[in-house]
Amino acid sequence: MVATPSNMLALGTVAPEFKLPDTVSGQVKSLQELKSDKATVVMFICNHCPFVKHVNEQLVALANDYQPQSVAFVAISSNDVENYPEDHPDKMKEYALNLGYPFPYLYDESQEVAKAYKAACTPDFYIFDGDLKLVYRGQLDDSRPKSDIPVTGVDIRAALDDLLAGKPVSVEQRPSLGCNIKWKE
Repeated sequence: MVATPSNMLALGTVAPEFKLPDTVSGQVKSLQELKSDKATVVMFICNHCPFVKHVNEQLVALANDYQPQSVAFVAISSNDVENYPEDHPDKMKEYALNLGYPFPYLYDESQEVAKAYKAACTPDFYIFDGDLKLVYRGQLDDSRPKSDIPVTGVDIRAALDDLLAGKPVSVEQRPSLGCNIKWKE
């Protein structure tokens, strides 16, 4: 388990467009149809990473808490499934259904979307405003596997609360930390 920090894409960056298959519905979904006019959270996750497993319950709670406030959530897995078969789209669907993901779980087979977002690790989080401009990138909170720090989502929650209240999101943002994205060779 190599801990890799996120790349911290520049604030103000416009969200790169994508069209990817949703492993649960089987439909191709685009950013344009999934986005919200208030806030859109894009998460790079996967099935096998212990850092993602550590926060999965909070990801579900976060989406359940903020979707009623018109915040959109999208999860994307970009891992090489040939070398990491647990991250295969069939397994992604099973995983999403078992965990009760209340958001689409998209598969980025070409890895082009992860590259466009400069995603580096799982989990990697991005929050975009109603104009799809990046206002937050970084960690969910300070908790890590075996850290004994509770998973609360405090960093993402604070950014979303500020954005929804019309306040500027603090630029004091800490990188996420997780397994590196499993790039194809």
